[in-house]
Parts: sequence; structure tokens; C-alpha cells
Amino acid sequence: MHRHYFLLFVLLTLSSVNGISQINYNLQKSLQTAKKNNPVLKGQYYDVDIAESDIVTAKLRPNLIFGFNYIGVAAEKNYAPNTGFFNSANTQTNLQLGKVFQLAGTRKNKIDFASQNSVLTQKNYNEIERNLFQDVGLKWVDVWAAQKQLEIVKKASGNLDSLVIINKVRLKNQVITETDLNRTTLLANQYVLEIKKAEQNLKNELLSLKYLLGTKEEINIDSNDDFVFVLPSNLDDFLQEALDKRTDVLASKSILDVANTNINLQKSLAYPQPELGLICNPQNMIPYVGLYGTIELPFFSRNQGEIKKSSYLKQQAEQNLEATQVLIRTEITNAYNAYQTQKSNLENFGGLLTRSENILKSVKYSYLRGGTTIIDFLEAQRSWLDIQQQYYDSMQEYRRSYITLLYASGLINQIAQ
Repeated sequence: MHRHYFLLFVLLTLSSVNGISQINYNLQKSLQTAKKNNPVLKGQYYDVDIAESDIVTAKLRPNLIFGFNYIGVAAEKNYAPNTGFFNSANTQTNLQLGKVFQLAGTRKNKIDFASQNSVLTQKNYNEIERNLFQDVGLKWVDVWAAQKQLEIVKKASGNLDSLVIINKVRLKNQVITETDLNRTTLLANQYVLEIKKAEQNLKNELLSLKYLLGTKEEINIDSNDDFVFVLPSNLDDFLQEALDKRTDVLASKSILDVANTNINLQKSLAYPQPELGLICNPQNMIPYVGLYGTIELPFFSRNQGEIKKSSYLKQQAEQNLEATQVLIRTEITNAYNAYQTQKSNLENFGGLLTRSENILKSVKYSYLRGGTTIIDFLEAQRSWLDIQQQYYDSMQEYRRSYITLLYASGLINQIAQ
């Protein structure tokens, strides 16, 4: 008796361990996991760190500049009496220590430019996240569809397997012909092949999703997840949400901010940057000290090209922002209309599923009673399977349109938080 209890405990423990090793992912958890673990996304985040490093560089002040010159009397006849070449009476040493001074707010504009570039890099990273989240969402739906396809084929196979067993007995009792049994067995064998194909497809889709999530654990999806999130009630609200918060429009606005700060920076760089410092100049044993200064005379170059280019970059940023806003309106409208269409199509399938299920049960019962032929039953079976597949195909398209709408509106980034 104790041995039986021990075996039962071991079986329960093993089953619990297997349950833990395979994690179920609903849509939101999938997005959150990809945000944290996706290997490509991890590499892209270094761009954010690199851009922040540029801010540190922009804040640094110019280093001190040290200069050294040493000259001596060339001809021996000109040496001081009883001296050699290196004697201080025959040499001059020039030591200078100076610093470049950034005028016209150059340092401030460098910091502003680097800061805006850092913001832009973060916005671009968020846009990369948005595109990844769409891939994850659509792949999640593909896994769900593959799983449902496997379930309905297994269900159809189960119906045929039980009928094959019954028909073997009926054939022995000479209730049916051998042709009836062969037709039933043939279709059952076809379902066995379909199951193997569906199982392999599900494994492939899960592996692709696993890569996007960036996890090494065995995964499965929560097929009961309806992922019904709070969405805006109409098209105008979707449009406003996207225009205010979608990552690509935020990135376009950030590019415009970068362009504005670049104009200020290029204008400040048009001013000469003077260098001022101290001089210590011992000449023939007589020490001299003083000041020095250098400045570039802006007769030819006043940074005209970069200033002009910065103006064009701003105009380009304004044009790109306008184009992005037009694109958003187009994508939102198309995605919203497609979502409404797929939603309507799905609602029409509710009654068909129940009717096909009832017809199959009725025909099967009638066939077993001898009231109809095997052809009628097999036709009802195929019709039931077609309706099931069409329903889940429609459900898949509906869910894909849902993901596309979340992506187009930018709400998918919020769900992944």
C-alpha cells in the first residue's frame, strides 16, 4: 500500500514539473517578454547608450594646449665666450599654455544637439519595438491558428476512429459492406497524415515565436486568451491616438527638434573660436613672460555650407513629418475598416458551427441506424470539417486585423508595458 502511495506521489511530482517547464503565454505576456528578451532588440538598445555618450562628450570643455619651442645660435662664432651650443646664453626657449574659448553659445548648442539626438534615438528604438511587437502579435496568432487546426483535425480523426471500430463489428455482423469500412478507414488514415502535418506546423510556428520572444524555455500559448483590450470607440479617436502617440510620428517630431538645434549649433560654429594663453620665453639667459592669443579671421569660411544644409534638413524634417501624418491616416483607416469587416464576418459564423455540428450528429446517428449511406456520412463529416476550418480561418483573420489595428494606432506599445 505504501509503495502505491509513493508511486502516485512520484507521478504527481513529475506532472507538476512538466507543467512548470512549459510556460503559457497570452498576447500581452508575449509582447512583454519580447520587449525584455528579444536578441535583436537588445542589440538595438546600444544605440540609445551610444547617443547618451555623445551628451557627455558635448559637455566636455576644451583641454589646455601646451606649446614648446627651443632654438639656439647656429654659428659657433656667435656663441657667448667660453660656451657651447646648449648653453642658455646661446638659446631661446618658448613655453606657452593656452586654451580655446567657445563663443556664441557653442558649448550649450552642442549639448542641446546631443540631447535632442539622444531623444531621437530613443524614439527610433521605440519604433523598432513597435515593429517587433507586430511581428510577435501576428506570430502569436499563427501559433493559435496552428493549434486550432491540430485540434479540429484530431477531433475529426476521433470521430472516424470510433466509427472504424463500430464498422468492423458491423461488417462482421454483415450489416454493412466492405466498401463502407474501406471508405471509413481510408479517410481515417488521411486524418492521421493531416495530424502529423499539423503537429509539425505547430512546432515550427512555436519555434518562430520562441525566437521572437528571446526565451530558451519551452513555450505554449494561452489559446483561451481573447486579448480584448480597451480600444477607442470610433475611427476619429483611433486617428487622434495615433497622431499623438505613435512612435514614428514622435520620431518625426524629434527629428524636427534635432534640426532646429542643429541650426543654432551651425550658426554658433560660424564664429571664430579664439585661443588665449600665457607665455614664458627665456632668451639668452633673460626671462620674458607675457600673453598670447590667436583667432581665425573669417574672411572666406564662415560655415556657410553647414548653415545652409541645416536649413534644408529642417525643411526635410517638416516634409517627412507631414508625410508620416498622412501615412498614419491612411493606415489607420485601412486597418479600422479591415477590422470591422473581419469582425462582421466572424459574427456570421456563430450559427453555422452549431448547425454543422448538429447535422453531423444527426447523419452519423442515421447511418448507424441504417437510415442513410456512408457517402452521406462522409459528406457531412467533410462539410463539418470545412465549416470548422473556415471558422478558424475567419477567426485568424479577425485576430490578425486586431493586431494590425493595434500596430497602426500605436496602442501595441502600451500593451507591452
